[in-house]
Amino acid sequence: MKKNLLILIMISLMAASCYNETTLLVKSEFSATVESDNYTAPVRVALENNSTGADFYKWTFDGGTPATSSEKQPPTVIYDKAGTYKITLEAWNNTERDTKEFTFSVDSAVNISFDVEVLMNNFAPAEVKITNATVGASSFQWTFDGGVPATSAEKNPSNVHYENQGEHTISLIVSNGRESFSTYKTINLDAPINVDFEVEPSFDDFDYEVPFTANLQNKTTSGLTYTWTCAGTTIANATAENTSVYIQNAGTYTIELTGSNGKETKTASKQIIVKPNTNLYTLNDVKIGIKSAEQTIGCFYSLPLRTVFKSNDVNESTGAKINIVFFGLDAAFNNCYFTSPDDAELSGFTAIPNATKTYFVNKIDDTALSFTNADFDAMNNDNLLNVLNIRGNSNTTSWFTNLNIPNLVLFETAAGIKGAIKVKGYVSDGNNSYILTDIKFQKQ
Repeated sequence: MKKNLLILIMISLMAASCYNETTLLVKSEFSATVESDNYTAPVRVALENNSTGADFYKWTFDGGTPATSSEKQPPTVIYDKAGTYKITLEAWNNTERDTKEFTFSVDSAVNISFDVEVLMNNFAPAEVKITNATVGASSFQWTFDGGVPATSAEKNPSNVHYENQGEHTISLIVSNGRESFSTYKTINLDAPINVDFEVEPSFDDFDYEVPFTANLQNKTTSGLTYTWTCAGTTIANATAENTSVYIQNAGTYTIELTGSNGKETKTASKQIIVKPNTNLYTLNDVKIGIKSAEQTIGCFYSLPLRTVFKSNDVNESTGAKINIVFFGLDAAFNNCYFTSPDDAELSGFTAIPNATKTYFVNKIDDTALSFTNADFDAMNNDNLLNVLNIRGNSNTTSWFTNLNIPNLVLFETAAGIKGAIKVKGYVSDGNNSYILTDIKFQKQ
């Protein structure tokens, strides 16, 4: 009986020993991989179960989606918010259980953005306001190209000063502790104010004699408002961008323009000298062509327009303003004379539309008139012209040649304006030959 009991105990011990050798130990093991190594929310975590000896699994994803899983290989887990999270894997079989935990952090989602505002206006120098609209960042690095300050680490930097015109870049780099993000904006500043102007005499006041009228042409850049001043004159509109000035009396005048753009105010000034009225215009170096140059240089001159007209430019409008017609026979200047516009066709020209009468004395020596080259050069008013009886001594047959240097010719227009032409040069250039003249004539 004892012998049978001993055998039974030995069989039980052997069976137990065989059972322990086939039971597997459970080891909970897994790897977690953050996709693209991006720890900024939303974060996607892929899991690989490397456990051994387990038949059952329970995953817990604190703060993740999904929150749990009983799959051996769970789906990708998504974490939408910043924080520190724990992933737990519990693995077991019928006799063993093991647990592993993995802790990691998700950084804040970053939306980088900022606005810039150039205060007052875009003229340099300028103050620029920065408004930071970035969300999710924990550090900031600003760079202000051309600005003062040049950099800042403040979340909301103070206003930036820009002294110079041009394009300036404002850059921002932010971080959420692990990753960096960047963006930039540009501003374009216009030039600082520069005040300048020009005095442009009216067409009839080119000689700066009273009464004098001039246009004041504003050449200011980056200006918004203006004020004109000039003591002793009449300014048409003292606050207009462009205006005119009227001066009644001779003298020296200082015209000032003050310009402002809301940031800076500057003043420019110009001095002009206005002379007494001599009632005499003086024109120098007027070129008038011979007959063959009527279409290239021109043979017709207008005193009120101070212009030489070519034959193709003569029409009903310009014809009425022509006062002087010159005829030169050839490049040798063998036969030269001035003739009245209404007699132009008698010298081979096409008739001038609306032509007026002008009286000429082509050769003063053939008359009783006294007028010399010295008289012409010294004449600084119209007193000498007033006493000359030009109409009574005019003729249509006198002529001169290039042997007469200089040659003086007197004239009087239909409106009674008297003048003198000094032919001081003869330029021979074939069909484009011309005479070079100075002309002095009464204003009215």
